[in-house]
Amino acid sequence: MTSSDVAEATPPSDREPDELALAAEFDRPDRARWQDLVAGVLRKSGALPENFDVVADAPESLLTSRTYDGIEIQPLYTAEDTTPPTGMPGLPPFVRGARPEGHVGTGWEVRALVADPDPVAANKAALADLHGGVQSLWLRAGVGGVPIERLADALNEVYVDLAPVVLDAGVEYAAAADALLEVFAEREIPDSEVTGNVGADPVGLRARTGQAHDLTPAAELAAGLAGKHPKLRTIVVDGLPFHEAGGSDAQELGAAVAAGVAYLRALTSAGLDIDQAAGQLEFRLAATADQFLTIAKMRAARRLWARVTEVSGAGVAARGMRQHAVTSTAMLTRRDPWVNLLRGCVACFGAGIGGADSVTVLPFDSGVGRSDSFARRIARNTQAILLEESKLAGVMDPAGGSWYVENLTDELARVAWREFTDIERHGGIQSALDSGLLAERLAATWAERQQRLATREDAITGVSEFPHLAEKPLEREPLPGRPETGGLPRVRYAQDYEELRDRSDNHLAATGTRPRVFLATVGPVAAHTARATFASNLFQAGGIEPVVAGATSGVDDVVAAFRDSGSTVACVCGSNKAYPEQAQATAEALKAAGAETVLLAGKPTEEYPDVNGFVFAGCDALAVLTSTLDTLGVTA
Repeated sequence: MTSSDVAEATPPSDREPDELALAAEFDRPDRARWQDLVAGVLRKSGALPENFDVVADAPESLLTSRTYDGIEIQPLYTAEDTTPPTGMPGLPPFVRGARPEGHVGTGWEVRALVADPDPVAANKAALADLHGGVQSLWLRAGVGGVPIERLADALNEVYVDLAPVVLDAGVEYAAAADALLEVFAEREIPDSEVTGNVGADPVGLRARTGQAHDLTPAAELAAGLAGKHPKLRTIVVDGLPFHEAGGSDAQELGAAVAAGVAYLRALTSAGLDIDQAAGQLEFRLAATADQFLTIAKMRAARRLWARVTEVSGAGVAARGMRQHAVTSTAMLTRRDPWVNLLRGCVACFGAGIGGADSVTVLPFDSGVGRSDSFARRIARNTQAILLEESKLAGVMDPAGGSWYVENLTDELARVAWREFTDIERHGGIQSALDSGLLAERLAATWAERQQRLATREDAITGVSEFPHLAEKPLEREPLPGRPETGGLPRVRYAQDYEELRDRSDNHLAATGTRPRVFLATVGPVAAHTARATFASNLFQAGGIEPVVAGATSGVDDVVAAFRDSGSTVACVCGSNKAYPEQAQATAEALKAAGAETVLLAGKPTEEYPDVNGFVFAGCDALAVLTSTLDTLGVTA
């Protein structure tokens, strides 16, 4: 019996349809119907103002958020949200990847940072990383890193022709380049097979230190090496200083592209043609826990660079951007550092999906000090899981075609291009750094970010949200750094909250107890649980231990519990229904019992004269915590 005979003999109801019509029995939804449903949900939750015109004003606008670049993130994207053509992988504008085959079959390059200044320890870490699946090394050398004269010791038994080494030697990049080339020569590796990157970055040095560094020596070094070592790159275009100063994604991209243009000018002036010059550059960009912005950043960066190299006259093959993504140091926390494992995983996911050529996942304890072998192992295994088990590199540009990602990529590219062109209008990246123009813009973004962090609009899990007050701080040996002062600041998003936790720890060490706040819970447990839980979470973010009264039957119960708490700060927690009758009386009684400050968990109002402040979703948590510690006599 043939297959056609089987098909004819199969009842129609048992045959597989040519096309699946999923949910065909339902009416096709339209945007207007969806908007009605959104309005209904918002109305029930109280988020829809009474005078809101659902017809004239789209209710989903109340769900729209904004990035630090002013890009609006809509709650829904559809095929109506069109974007410019993104081309194919390996072809301009390279949004979908710089290589036609993407990372299918090979995956992105797993790169580990080796920052220990002890050559023996650095070598041990490098070999462990390479044996554990790392494919290239990012080696810090010179001041704050392995001594230049001991570079060969740090690379002992490292197959440098198979595992490229990217140097990070600061001002000593020329001497480090000589030392690296000497390693290749001693191992009789042909000049044509020398790989890696010398890591020269005068612009990055200027950004880090505030001191002028001429591009000419780096360009001349590149010109001297290019002909003899065709696989060796010389320049790193580092976007991390701009990210680590608190800048936005577009500001980082704009500054990095401007730095790349400055290097192209210097390299061509040194005698390289535009294709050779472009081939000397590798861009280093930050990957954050915002996976979609990270995906869009990598894709937008390639589009920007493709346009720059196109107008510079580069051939198609030379227009692709070589990208090295590094998980953000700004997002790392010192408190509850285990959560950094998750941040690193999400950031790596975004970088890989976005098409980065190489990725470095920093160990979770990097913000504390010298990473141990366990932390380094987890960092490299994060990438192994995403590559080998999750198969993230098995498809080229897996985010391609997503209405959200394509729109976000387009918007980010446009804003970053404006940042880049404005830097160029002001004389280029070096002038923008020297004049303070770039520093001012980055500072403005950091101030906005600090405000969002203070109000917990930008949450930091384990620090500003869901802190573990009894957590034992992770201890690591300090890792010597470089004396990079005078340039752009280096910030961490959690730093202000962690300073408050440090104050609490010092108080605990000096007195044997943590600073305490009394939660004056009004009524039965069901009446105050929500607000007491919220307030408890908030105060612990500042290292303040909450003492909860529990179920109370009246003001006398609350006052008695307050006297036993040993605190001079109280926070009334109850229900909106109970507040009109009990809040003022409770606050007045607490003041009479010795409370210096009485707060109330709820929206601000002037109805309770003895209430000194309010804690609520969206309040300035940092201000509340700081003032509370001050009232409790906890010094900095």
